[in-house]
Amino acid sequence: MYQTKEIAAIVGVHPNTVRIYEEWGYISAVPRGVNGYRMYSDLHLFQLKIARIAFRCEIVQGLIRAKARAIVEASGKADFTQALEYAQAYLSHLEKEYNRALEAIELSEQWICGIKSTPTPTYTRKETARVLDLSTEVIRNWERNGLITVHRLSNGSRAYTENEIKRLKIIRTLRTAHYSISAILRLMNQAENMRWTNLNIKKVLDTPEDHEDIISVTDRLVYSLEQAIESAKELIRILRAKLNVEI
Repeated sequence: MYQTKEIAAIVGVHPNTVRIYEEWGYISAVPRGVNGYRMYSDLHLFQLKIARIAFRCEIVQGLIRAKARAIVEASGKADFTQALEYAQAYLSHLEKEYNRALEAIELSEQWICGIKSTPTPTYTRKETARVLDLSTEVIRNWERNGLITVHRLSNGSRAYTENEIKRLKIIRTLRTAHYSISAILRLMNQAENMRWTNLNIKKVLDTPEDHEDIISVTDRLVYSLEQAIESAKELIRILRAKLNVEI
């Protein structure tokens, strides 16, 4: 059995964090001793370790944080089979985002240099959303905010080409890396009115929180995703070990 300060020291958090995790359901309910103090067991220690590993990832945009939280919540209910299933789905999601980030780096370099694709077949908004794994509402919102302008056919319907899809992929990655729509919009607006060789991306994309250019943003995202993938693999290893012991 462990007291609050003892178990907090083992996992490397403040005692208040341990209490909050209990309140949020990240660990099982903690019994009290005759003196009223919380008494933690090895079960709570395991659950705390799961939470600490899952929350190492600093990326909170999109589904990443929600998927990590689902693992922790299942662990907090001592449903380690469900937690393992969530961890495997989490790893799959992270790997997909990682590949997208790598692609965005290449597309960003082409975009900065003004390299455009040759004419290709066009896509509807619905088809574009399916290609990008986004909702049509997200794409509509980005258009409404001026992040992208799409050519219309004679019948009034929008026609997305590979150039628009590449641009949308870059926007998606920047949003995953926490950049606001207004910060991205400044880059897009100035890019339309300047020669690519003269575009100061670092200055245009500047926000009160960060001073990063588009390439370093995606580089940082790749690094964070690599760390998150390693954490997800660690979660899977220890959850499998836990289930093997119990089974």
